[in-house]
Amino acid sequence: MSVVKEGWTYKNFEECLVKAPKAKQVQTSEYNSGTRYPIVSQEDKLVSGYCDDSSLLYHIDNPVVIFGDHTRVLKYVDFDFVVGADGVKILIPKEFLNAKFLFFYLQWYNIPSLGYSRHYKLLKEISIPVPPLPTQQSIVSELDKINELIALKKSQLKDLDTLAQSIFYEMFGDPVINEKGWEVKRLCEISSVISNGNTPKGGNEVYVDNGYLFLRSQNVWKNRIDLDDVAYIDDATHKKLMKSSLMHNDLLITKTGRFNTENSSLGRTALFEGENGSANINGHVYLVRLKPGMVHKFVLYILISDSYRDLIRKTCVGGIDKRQLNKDHIEDFPIIFPPKELQTDYVKRVESIERMKQQVQTAIKDLETLLASRMQYWFD
Repeated sequence: MSVVKEGWTYKNFEECLVKAPKAKQVQTSEYNSGTRYPIVSQEDKLVSGYCDDSSLLYHIDNPVVIFGDHTRVLKYVDFDFVVGADGVKILIPKEFLNAKFLFFYLQWYNIPSLGYSRHYKLLKEISIPVPPLPTQQSIVSELDKINELIALKKSQLKDLDTLAQSIFYEMFGDPVINEKGWEVKRLCEISSVISNGNTPKGGNEVYVDNGYLFLRSQNVWKNRIDLDDVAYIDDATHKKLMKSSLMHNDLLITKTGRFNTENSSLGRTALFEGENGSANINGHVYLVRLKPGMVHKFVLYILISDSYRDLIRKTCVGGIDKRQLNKDHIEDFPIIFPPKELQTDYVKRVESIERMKQQVQTAIKDLETLLASRMQYWFD
């Protein structure tokens, strides 16, 4: 049971805010029209782009919290900015509430999803804890320190990814330009199966608490499979979808995603290292099963390279922002084919880097657990 801490009060959410002046907005198509003023939208990325129109600039005297009305994304912003497109709510705390404290509290509160609906109405139902300002600052400092350590470890992960890619380019050159003149094969020539999955009739209603893993695009990331939000299907459903039952070392490629976002789900590739027949995929994920004798991780590192990210964005089809890869696009992916001993040598080097990454990832998980524990202590 929650206990009211000494000296703390609780106020209704809207009692804690100053009414934000109406902001002018810039459309998504103009996100990269300039270089001077940062654009803050409801996307995950802190800054979505830049523009040069000073008449659109939103000036702040003190830090604010940005809330994505559709996405529930939260951002702490301490600089003047341009508001990006629709759905950006600017939360300006009153003088008794530290903006970073409000930001951390809303992060901890974990506003439930209503799909692509508006969520600000849920904020209106929240009571905000208001400890004395020195206590707020002390809590913010503690949580900031943990977040700084997490950011440092994530930076180390990026450095290790960069190292793996640098070794690749040093050994083999650009896998798309192929300036070293390696033999090139189409992905379909070195694969026995290229197929997308199916979404079973009934949607979420067919999911069960335990069973076969049912991987969707939110589970397939660049060089990793994330099971935090994984669904499960029962034996009967799995048998109906046997054509997309996964085998050990299948490559998984996401089919659709937004074109301009940093963490877009478009064309992300990961290696499935689970047991044969233990998982399945939905219609937004392709499986690529390489022929016997192929070096799976070598092909994986081609598909997750920066060069391939650019190729995918040139190849995909769709609207201004939402795009997709068709099966024929994936079948035609050019794969350089240097001598197998070079491929194997590269994979050995990468596996050493992967072991270092696992150690860093464990440290990140431990720090994130600590952060959650401290937020629970202060806010529950």
